[in-house]
Amino acid sequence: MIRIKPEGGQGDSHYIMFLPFARRLALFAACIFASAALSGCANTAATDKAAPQKLNYAAEKPEKTTAGFFSPPSLSGLAGRTVTVNSVADLRLRPHEVALTFDDGPMPGKTEKVLAALDTAGVKATFFMVGQMARSYPALARKVAARGHTIGTHTQNHANLAHMSLPGAEAQIDGGIKSVSAALVPSRSRVAPFFRFPYLASTAALRRQLALRGIVMVDADIDSKDYFQSTPDQVRTRTLDRIARRGSGIILMHDIHARTATMLPALLADLKRRGYKVVRLVPGHPGGLLTASLDR
Repeated sequence: MIRIKPEGGQGDSHYIMFLPFARRLALFAACIFASAALSGCANTAATDKAAPQKLNYAAEKPEKTTAGFFSPPSLSGLAGRTVTVNSVADLRLRPHEVALTFDDGPMPGKTEKVLAALDTAGVKATFFMVGQMARSYPALARKVAARGHTIGTHTQNHANLAHMSLPGAEAQIDGGIKSVSAALVPSRSRVAPFFRFPYLASTAALRRQLALRGIVMVDADIDSKDYFQSTPDQVRTRTLDRIARRGSGIILMHDIHARTATMLPALLADLKRRGYKVVRLVPGHPGGLLTASLDR
């Protein structure tokens, strides 16, 4: 037994009674354990002081994920209604509706990019093909049809029909129909009875003749003027400005220009952002009237 005089007692004297060696050894071990315990508490306190730093780090907002960073913007909902066209009167669109049309193709390296942009947006367009182009690139013409787009015609050689005789102009129109139809034969697709005048140059006599043949003349409300020497962004901005001023209409573009193919994805995204719908133009009757008229 060890007897230690209580702290605060009088005098400094204390008494120690010597115990057997084994008991003294046990008492010594107990003291060491108590000292280690106190040391451990001190270490815990030091750790506790460092804890807020770790919590602050853990509480930091995680970095924004880059998942989907390279994904194109969603254009779902851009596709509008399908417009069945039997006559020019059916081409009247509602506010905030546009129809996409592409002239002069098909053109390798350009038309494919236009098709890819349209596929991504889930919208359909009308392609007014030149006969000699379809004859030169029939597989590409069939690819346009296979993607579900409407195919009209645009003469055989992109001639200015307003400067030609009536028979000469009719020969240009019929030649274009024959060449585009021939390019589509292996795919069983047919040319729609839609026609656009090159340079938008027409005559009253030609319009009457085409109407009698059941051919719908599709003019343009919004000319992108992508045939000007412009940057892709200039073409896009110019087109958007004209769409905004008019509010709706048929947009004229060309799938033979790299600038048009380049700017098209951004144009479609802008149309979606501004609340427009892209309508699809389809014929109300098959293109048989076109080919039948060639047998005259």
